[in-house]
Amino acid sequence: MQNLFAFLRRFRVFIFFATLQFICLLLYIQFVTYPKSVFLSTASGVNGRIQRWEGGLTDHFYLEENNRKLRLENSQLRKRIFSNFYKVERKTIQVKDTTYEQEYSFIPAKIIHASSARRNNYFTINIGALQGIKKNMGVISPNGVVGIVFKVGKHFSLVKSVLTQDINLDVIVGKDGPQGILKWDGFNPRVGFVTGVSSDFPVKKNTKVYTLGASKIFPKGIKIGKIIGKSRLEDQALWKIELLFSEDYRTLQSVYVINSLLLKELQDLQLEIPEEVE
Repeated sequence: MQNLFAFLRRFRVFIFFATLQFICLLLYIQFVTYPKSVFLSTASGVNGRIQRWEGGLTDHFYLEENNRKLRLENSQLRKRIFSNFYKVERKTIQVKDTTYEQEYSFIPAKIIHASSARRNNYFTINIGALQGIKKNMGVISPNGVVGIVFKVGKHFSLVKSVLTQDINLDVIVGKDGPQGILKWDGFNPRVGFVTGVSSDFPVKKNTKVYTLGASKIFPKGIKIGKIIGKSRLEDQALWKIELLFSEDYRTLQSVYVINSLLLKELQDLQLEIPEEVE
């Protein structure tokens, strides 16, 4: 305490002078407009910086808690995004072909996984049993034939594409030409082959190849491709017809699953065919 009193006595003149200066400064700022505005703006800026530093320091200590809350909020928001919902009901398209007296419904679907570089290739589509999908339903795209449903889950289905070893689709060359079987040799995903066409039939380049529709899995007249070449099978009176697929299966995104409403009637009727007795 004696040291404090000694300090005040020693610097009493300076302290008195500093106090007077401070009082004068306060009076100057209080009653003169320009210095007052400068002081207030400066004080506001300093106060803002101090608050930012304080906020940054506080945020640092609560960073983990804030991140946890943000993750929880994001997860709740993502659940509400429309694209994250599985659509159970799908619009169906009814098409009645009066020429061939066939009726089909078409169920739109999206491809969520696909392969085209394997010997046997499959597509996964985003509809399944909930939408009425069944095994052996036909699948097409806006450009042509895609394949046949191979396995069905509750929400998804596997489609065996035409790029498989044993697809064996009935086809017709031209609108009313010879019939054959679609094959794929496992190499070029853009090129297929038609076998079973007699070499007695003239086959011209660029002739379109379509589905025959005999099995009722596909309607008659769905595009498959166009002829780009032919050769005779060795020791057989048959053509091996090379065709360019109308659909590029490497970039396919949207398809339609075909529900043949007359298929069961056809199958039941064919079961009535009597067996031959030797």
